[in-house]
Amino acid sequence: MIQSWFLLILFSLAVFRLTRLVVFDTITAPLRSLFHEEVEEKNEAGQVETYIVIKGKGLRAWIGELLSCYWCTGVWCTAFLLVFYALIPDVAEWLILLLAIAGLAGVMETIVSKWLS
Repeated sequence: MIQSWFLLILFSLAVFRLTRLVVFDTITAPLRSLFHEEVEEKNEAGQVETYIVIKGKGLRAWIGELLSCYWCTGVWCTAFLLVFYALIPDVAEWLILLLAIAGLAGVMETIVSKWLS
């Protein structure tokens, strides 16, 4: 039972990090730009708001919608990691561990930076 809870925590952190990597991180922006673009506009209060404009039609638009939705991408990242773990567990464990450690580090950094500011 402990192992299953530990695995759930590892998977959760790994999915969190992989999803953020795909949806938000700068390093994957070139991939996202194939499917949607981010447009910045000033609102009436003078604040900058960012909008996502989906490119293309059909599959391209579907992928653009997927990449613009954190929750949607999270489901597909979960499916990818689960299938990868089921098919090649020895390799998948290392990827899951790497992503989980990075995810936990990101959570800790957010907590510390809010606590210190």
